[in-house]
Amino acid sequence: MANVSEKFGLRPYRKLDGTPLVGAQNRYRIAAGYATAIFQGDLVIPTAAGNVERHTANTSNAVVGVFNGCFYNDPTTQKPTWKNYYPGGVTPTQGGITAFVVDDPDAVFLVDSDGTFSAADLFKNYSVTNATGVTQTGNSQVQLDYSESGTQVTYVIQAIDISQDPSNSTESAANGNILVRINNHFYRQATVGLA
Repeated sequence: MANVSEKFGLRPYRKLDGTPLVGAQNRYRIAAGYATAIFQGDLVIPTAAGNVERHTANTSNAVVGVFNGCFYNDPTTQKPTWKNYYPGGVTPTQGGITAFVVDDPDAVFLVDSDGTFSAADLFKNYSVTNATGVTQTGNSQVQLDYSESGTQVTYVIQAIDISQDPSNSTESAANGNILVRINNHFYRQATVGLA
């Protein structure tokens, strides 16, 4: 049976030592009026202005973590609003935009590969695709970019295992679910991947 093709960005899975992640996340800020949408499961980078922005694929910017939703006072309805994605272009009537980010450098995430992934591909460093998320669900559509890999520390994620979940029953097939850690992390020095 083929693997299920499901794009969901980076989904928190566990910690690197095998213990549960238990929903740990921290608050960050998104600049009022920031135009780019950020979806649940997208990687975010810190900025010099003290905010976070969506990570762009194939850049060497260190990421602070994975976006998990936001809170702001909606400028249209004037109501406090929580969303699992930031729609872009929001300028709240009062207060700022609070982003919730899974930023633990030891967090492990589940991500779908856009290529045929096998055990020989483990421990390499990878980029992610630059797909835009889905507004109906608020979920990211980024995947592990199988064609963008190597040993360089600038690649944003590192593959550490192939998921054993039932929808991922075929190893060495397209759209495998891969367990990754953030390699190019703002809070920890990146490591060289294996060739």
